[in-house]
Amino acid sequence: MTSRTFMWGLLAGGALCVAFILPAAAQVQSSQTVTKGATTKEVKVERGEVVYVSGNDVIIKGEDGRLHYFANVPDSKTITVDGKQLNVHQLQVGMKVEKQTVTTTSERLVTKVETITGKVFRVVPPLSVTLTLEDGTNQTFKIPKGQKFNINGKETDAFGLKKGMVISAQRITETPETVVTEKSQVTGTMPPPPKADVPVLILVVPVPAPVEQAKTEPAPAKLPKTASELPLVGLLGALFCGISLTLTAVRKFAA
Repeated sequence: MTSRTFMWGLLAGGALCVAFILPAAAQVQSSQTVTKGATTKEVKVERGEVVYVSGNDVIIKGEDGRLHYFANVPDSKTITVDGKQLNVHQLQVGMKVEKQTVTTTSERLVTKVETITGKVFRVVPPLSVTLTLEDGTNQTFKIPKGQKFNINGKETDAFGLKKGMVISAQRITETPETVVTEKSQVTGTMPPPPKADVPVLILVVPVPAPVEQAKTEPAPAKLPKTASELPLVGLLGALFCGISLTLTAVRKFAA
């Protein structure tokens, strides 16, 4: 038998009652309400660069210089690049990636009301009561201190419960909960295209060939004899004849 602590109370539409003639059909009813509390959000941004890709293994270098190794990345995992969804096989070395994680923390109060109806099988006042439930099993519930029961319009305590009475037990629990949810989105940018080969202008300056210096031969000590003396003799003879004719003419003119 299971022992539970219940808050006993009156049910809407009638008080706790006693049935001596009709057998009770035990039943369990449960309702729950949630009261939302404060909500906080935290945004975390991580950036890095893909430095290695092989199959489903990826290494990303973070902004702090640390290397993060991701092994066996599922094909279903994608990142958004230029509006397209790329999987691990479409990643390229040099890609810039950014992961944004939004963590939402919500406080809430969950109020749960459980109502159990059963027939008193045994009572140990003022500690507990055992009820026979619908499925025929017996369960024992602890009775809170000072709990009162309404039997046929009369208020009584646990000592007024008798075997065979049909009563309803109600348990109200309030549980504060903290709900944390995370939503991540990974985006990236393709690496810049490789630089095109730009022709390099090479200025060629012609270098003149070295000038071969002509070999100078030393001047001969005596000029070589290249002509005869006959023309010189003829020239002197003509000169003397001219002088002679000039003197003759001068004498005639003087006489």
